[in-house]
Amino acid sequence: MPENTVIRVEDLSFAYGNIPVLEDVSFSIKREDFVCIVGPNGGGKTTLLRLILGLLQPDRGSIRVLSQPPEAARRRVGYMPQRAELDSQFPMRACDVVLMGRLRNTKLGPFRRADRNTVAAALDEVGMADLAKRSFSALSGGQRQRVLIARALACEPEILLLDEPTANLDPLVQDEMNDLLNRLNERLTVILVSHDVGFVAQYVKTVVCVNRTVAVHTAESVTGDSIRELYGHDVRLVQHRHSH
Repeated sequence: MPENTVIRVEDLSFAYGNIPVLEDVSFSIKREDFVCIVGPNGGGKTTLLRLILGLLQPDRGSIRVLSQPPEAARRRVGYMPQRAELDSQFPMRACDVVLMGRLRNTKLGPFRRADRNTVAAALDEVGMADLAKRSFSALSGGQRQRVLIARALACEPEILLLDEPTANLDPLVQDEMNDLLNRLNERLTVILVSHDVGFVAQYVKTVVCVNRTVAVHTAESVTGDSIRELYGHDVRLVQHRHSH
């Protein structure tokens, strides 16, 4: 695999039972790319992320992540799922949530000072250092998303995978989140799933269109025709940048 390629997918197919989800998928992602995965509901976007993480195994074809099988590279990938399996009412501080991201990097026993230093740095990077001791349940939706991104950063990844990180956020908060992801992309490969088609050309470099098969475009080349072909109908391309 070329040195600047961090993910390579070749001739991949996957089905849940007899229901095909992905067929004959081949593409690659370069280091420090900013990638948005788009497509209709049920098109295979989240399944593709799970295959990249090694949580699912392809029926045919291969995936290499950082020149390794996905399950071997998982420690080098930070992941924020679409729905965090956290009870927002559980009495846990923001820093405790982020500390969970150190579990796979830490031997059995109490967390070390180095772990807590890494957590503090991750919270600072996402702009949440001042709220580190605040209860997770007391945070706003956007603040919780930042904490969950910090949790993904706490494992010191080379690739950041995010499933719908701006879902259900107000437009201004979405803009702030997108600016954060842009800054993270200065040192990390960032791959996210988004239903916000207007987000695509505004922030990202590469668009991976998923609807059973996969087509890869530069962000500048995404047009109404390509999106219509992907979704099967017209989709409004709305920009969310606001002035305040």
